[in-house]
Amino acid sequence: MTRLAVLDLDGTLLDTLDDLAASVNAALAAVGLPSRARPEIERFVGEGSRNLLARAVAPRLDLLEPALAAWWTHYRAHGLDHTRPFQGIPGLLTRAGRRLAVHTNKPGELARRILAGLGLLDRFAIVTGGDEAPRKPDPAGTLAIMRRLGARPADTVFIGDSPTDVRTARAAGVRMVGVTWGFRPEAELRSAGAVTVVDSVAGLAPWLA
Repeated sequence: MTRLAVLDLDGTLLDTLDDLAASVNAALAAVGLPSRARPEIERFVGEGSRNLLARAVAPRLDLLEPALAAWWTHYRAHGLDHTRPFQGIPGLLTRAGRRLAVHTNKPGELARRILAGLGLLDRFAIVTGGDEAPRKPDPAGTLAIMRRLGARPADTVFIGDSPTDVRTARAAGVRMVGVTWGFRPEAELRSAGAVTVVDSVAGLAPWLA
């Protein structure tokens, strides 16, 4: 059977916050709303672009659709302006002994485009986005990855930076490893039920070996 690691994208593999924040504020400007501070936007990230924009425009949910359209336009053009892998991630992926996949709530097209632009797409057997499977914490996307790659729950680890990822792993019946360099603090991961948490990219190495 396949030994598999399924990884979240934003806040786990990639530092995407600057580009996400810039696109959110471009979308807000396009619909006549004031900008949001970077720490606010950081709290909004993690459950897909629609939820991100819904939180950003609140309480003006009547502006959600045009704001989302403006976000797509801006993020497609600027999603690689500042986004980079966290330090040590490319080498870690190269040395991985497990098959690797990504399950993200970011739209799949954008996820693959960004990974390709960073030279990382070929490290992953499958990249599943939030528009290609039910959004996390629904485990359907992770379970579909496991089926396609022939991996059992006992042979699979899910790596992520948020309570959403913790709930996804639990629902899929797989081991969860939380990381502390992403969008949510360790306390939130622990509160959600994470038992194993690492605070450095090097600390992930045993889980990918």
